[in-house]
Amino acid sequence: MFGTLKKFFDFCNERDRKKLYTAIGLGVVKAVFAALRISAIAVVVSGILEKNMSEKNIYGAIAILAASVLGQLLINLKATMLQTEAGYDCCAGKRIEIAEHLRYLPMGYFNDNSLGHITSVTTNTMEALSDVATRVVMLTTQGILTTFVITAFIFIFDWRIGLILTAGIVVYSLINSAMQKKTRKGAPLQQKASRDLVAAVIEFIQGIAEVKNYNLVESRAKKLEKAIKDKQYGDTHLEFDVIPYIGLQEIVTKLTGVVMCAASVYFYIDGTMSLLYCIMMMISSFMVYESLDVMAGFSALIRSVSICVDQGNEILAIPEMDIDGEDIEPENRDIVLENISFAYDNRKIIDNISLRIPEKTTTAIVGPSGGGKTTITNLIARFWDVNSGKVTLGGRDVRDYSFDSLMKNFSFVFQRVYLFEDTIANNIRFGDPDASMEKVMEAAKKARCHDFIMSLPDGYDTVIGEGGASLSGGEKQRISIARAIMKDSPVIILDEATANVDPENEAELTKAIEELTKEKTIIMIAHRLKTVRNADQIVVIDGGKIAEQGKHEELMKQNGIYRTFVEDRKKAVSWKL
Repeated sequence: MFGTLKKFFDFCNERDRKKLYTAIGLGVVKAVFAALRISAIAVVVSGILEKNMSEKNIYGAIAILAASVLGQLLINLKATMLQTEAGYDCCAGKRIEIAEHLRYLPMGYFNDNSLGHITSVTTNTMEALSDVATRVVMLTTQGILTTFVITAFIFIFDWRIGLILTAGIVVYSLINSAMQKKTRKGAPLQQKASRDLVAAVIEFIQGIAEVKNYNLVESRAKKLEKAIKDKQYGDTHLEFDVIPYIGLQEIVTKLTGVVMCAASVYFYIDGTMSLLYCIMMMISSFMVYESLDVMAGFSALIRSVSICVDQGNEILAIPEMDIDGEDIEPENRDIVLENISFAYDNRKIIDNISLRIPEKTTTAIVGPSGGGKTTITNLIARFWDVNSGKVTLGGRDVRDYSFDSLMKNFSFVFQRVYLFEDTIANNIRFGDPDASMEKVMEAAKKARCHDFIMSLPDGYDTVIGEGGASLSGGEKQRISIARAIMKDSPVIILDEATANVDPENEAELTKAIEELTKEKTIIMIAHRLKTVRNADQIVVIDGGKIAEQGKHEELMKQNGIYRTFVEDRKKAVSWKL
């Protein structure tokens, strides 16, 4: 238990940790104020036993009791505010820290880990931690502190009752330790079920069009239903695991109180304890097991707190790429790949490739699917690091650049465009967050999307659905291009940017790309002949190697992959129905 408490405190930043420590310190004072109730009762009982009850006794008892209640109330208010602020601020800060950390992880991490896992940790896990952890941690520590103070108080008045109480606390702690061990199996299963459920829901929603199209609603719904039932089983199973232990803890606390009361009466009858002390010890016994009962109810969740912290730390512990380079402004944007190789999951994808891409030229990368085309662009932009060789920009290894200074040189237009659930203007502003509305509209006009934006109900203030669900593929692509125009980077990477665009949008999209790529270094991955044939150089990638390289006319004279590629597409165009 104490290890988990320390783990949670270490998880918090220094500012929030200080708030929690202050709240715990106030908890000690609160426990002292709670113990004052015993003194108030002692004053009254003493007056009754000595048959000397006076207004002084009564007012004294009331004053002590009022101080106890008021002190607990004020301290509890301040301590609760501190622990609540610390808990929510800590988890909010960790969400931001995880998001920043994810920016600098190699892209391979996102292939290994589902969106559901990342989403679950940053939402469900952190939400559970902010809601549960502070209450669990603070109520548990409060129970420990109150028990400690009252135990010390009892030892001062009668060491024999103190030993009885200590024995009860030891038995209680052993049961609690056994409960923690029991939850080591149940809590991880519960957290896994929660992650799997989030992943299943996201997968079901994102793939709903394909599910309906292929009439897979029933089978996919069964998968979602299984995830829901697994979550239900994980929650209930964990509860059933800890209920017997919580029951035993309550029995121990009640029995400890009973034994304390019985021993106090016995010692009074035996003549070794005064009636006043006997009554005080009996009242103290109820106060002790009251605080232990509160702790018992929440200590079952301690293991869940530990799991939540571990999951957050698990992501934060993933090694970042070495991004602490220099803020470099290259003299030119020549890109050179020198004998680069790259493997993923022990499968070699790029095998000893060397390539030069001069500044302000267009390089088209073509080849069979799975040959390594996209991987090359990822290595150029340093989404991954090469296993051997090096990639240079302006004569400097891309690993010498700080990540942010490197990214300033690149703009990307992907086949699959993601737009955020925000206004169209703000989606375009991702290329320049501080841009004025005039600059946004200027970029939109260059990207050939101004007219359709103005036809929307709220124009540039129209809020689009998550992922751009309310727009067509061509419209999303043009907004993506407007975003890239806004960023105005010297190197443009186009990854199948026109692959899935309908003919009606293709002409507008082509004009938008022409605006984007003026006076830029262009690296394009494309399967359409007319987007390739005018490139300054065409690089054919096959099996992770450069199979052919040259201009369109040069490659057409060779009986190779590129010529076959072109002829196959000519045949496809000539097909008629």
